[in-house]
Amino acid sequence: MTHSATQAAVAEGLLAWSPRRGLTGPDAHDHVPTVGERLAVADSWLLRDGRVRGLVRHRERFLGACGESGGPSLRQLVDFWRDMTAALPRTGEWFPRVELGAESRELRLLLRHAPPLGSSVRVWAAGQSDPRTVPRRKGPDLDVLARLRQRAVAEGADEAVLVAPSGVVLEGIHSSVLWWEDDTLCLPSPQLPVLAGVTVALIQERAQRTGIRVAHRERTLADLDGREVWLVNALHGIRPVTEWTGGTEPLMRAGRAVRAAEWRQWMEDLPEPLQ
Repeated sequence: MTHSATQAAVAEGLLAWSPRRGLTGPDAHDHVPTVGERLAVADSWLLRDGRVRGLVRHRERFLGACGESGGPSLRQLVDFWRDMTAALPRTGEWFPRVELGAESRELRLLLRHAPPLGSSVRVWAAGQSDPRTVPRRKGPDLDVLARLRQRAVAEGADEAVLVAPSGVVLEGIHSSVLWWEDDTLCLPSPQLPVLAGVTVALIQERAQRTGIRVAHRERTLADLDGREVWLVNALHGIRPVTEWTGGTEPLMRAGRAVRAAEWRQWMEDLPEPLQ
């Protein structure tokens, strides 16, 4: 499918890719995208009027994860990424997801309109045991994480925090967790079972470039009481925790988000146009 033909057909939906046909939708006569199977790899980002934040990093993470999971050849992955990028809309707000099917080994693009974006987040204060089977790879555990988020929403929250058996904070359901201790920006140790977040990597780079100390520390959820805590991801960017809901007595206190506004403004200037 050519760039112009793909762009003309832009709509929400699932497109499958093959070396011979490129990207095709469910209306193709000779191929129907596989729907509903478990994902071996997935990656997603906010696309706003043809501009994306950190797309090269998403590409590296997706291609690397596909290689580690026995996916298609590097040449096919590169060709898929080229065709996928050409198919992305250049107007509007979208939340596309690239996928590698676990059984079919099919490469796909799921085009979705972006949901409403949040500038803050309410978090379920009961630390949730980490249910993931492959915590360092996005994709295989999306279904179980979606069910966990439904529980958090039922508790009046937007997100929940995953914890290790020791109680140490790992990350959010769909976010990396950062917090401030005095003037030090803190995050969980990379030795813990956490996903290598694209957004958190961009934040770390800026902190190091501007002389802000960054430290990896092991903290329990209770240790974050009263601190400025951020949940960050590719969709919402930086969201300071403004409320901890349910789960503990007495309830945790959300620290004042004194730094978040300036960092969120910096992040607004990062998106670059698709090539």
